[in-house]
Amino acid sequence: MNYRVLGKCGLRVSEVCLGTMTFGTDWGWGAEKAASKQIFDAFINAGGNFFDTANRYTNGTSEQWLGEFIKADRHRHVVGTKYSLKDRPGDLNFSGNHRKNMVRSLEDSLKRMDTDFVDILWLHSWDFTTAPEEVLRAMDDLVRSGKVLHLGISNAPAWVISQANTLADWKGLNKFVAIQVEYSLIARAAERDLIPMAEELGISVTAWGGLGNGVLTGKYLEGQTGRLRENSPRFSERNIHIARELKAISEELNVAPSQIALAWMMQRRSPVIPVLGIKNEAQLADNLGSLRIALSEETVKRLDDISAIELGYPHDLLGSTGSQTDLYGGLYGHLHF
Repeated sequence: MNYRVLGKCGLRVSEVCLGTMTFGTDWGWGAEKAASKQIFDAFINAGGNFFDTANRYTNGTSEQWLGEFIKADRHRHVVGTKYSLKDRPGDLNFSGNHRKNMVRSLEDSLKRMDTDFVDILWLHSWDFTTAPEEVLRAMDDLVRSGKVLHLGISNAPAWVISQANTLADWKGLNKFVAIQVEYSLIARAAERDLIPMAEELGISVTAWGGLGNGVLTGKYLEGQTGRLRENSPRFSERNIHIARELKAISEELNVAPSQIALAWMMQRRSPVIPVLGIKNEAQLADNLGSLRIALSEETVKRLDDISAIELGYPHDLLGSTGSQTDLYGGLYGHLHF
């Protein structure tokens, strides 16, 4: 296991993160407590120290069990939890990004995990009703109180995150040091604005959905079943084409498709930290096998080409030959960055 510095905050985290949404069977799937503890133990024995949970995951069971597992050596572990999603249906103030929900949600999370602080508090999803100034001021207060060490944001537009961190610089508040996005060979939309923004601002990128809900494992190509329904949009013609090509590459390299999919993510120009969703120890061992794979430039290009997306305006315009000719006097190829 190698480690990465999280954004500009100096915190050291493992190059993969263990997602714990699978801790508990409250939602009709996931792992029982004994199996969850086995997954946890195997992850830390492999050198992992980075964990992801949320107030909503398995109705609080995820936080409760994770809290029990980390208690014996709390400061060894880097734990992030999220707030924003509903804790009480029918009550508007038990959801959202605002200060009242933030403070209440964090207090409940700390109680469930039986800890005095979380290493990262993630804003789970942007609600488009709370001012960035309110979010930043409230989060900064929690950092200053010692209940939160660092800040992250998930499922938010690039302009929101850029605005927030600019405001934080201006007002001397704590900034978002990491973002969490959906990212995989079948979901590359984050490359349009979110990932370039993170590169420019020095923000780390963590990614959920790295295996496309199992599509990239190849199991559905083999007729196996899983959480996805037969009519899921995940089974688009494009996605199945990518999964088949990935499986072909895996057979050539004699490694699992899932390992190649995760290795591709971690070997981007700016490496991405996958959040692994694991239901058993065997799945974890398979996913951790990606750490031993070094994809060739040829293989990376093959994967890039088969999964390429249109970046859209203005990116496609600015990247066109015509624009490069006009912007660089016809000498773009002679300019070294």
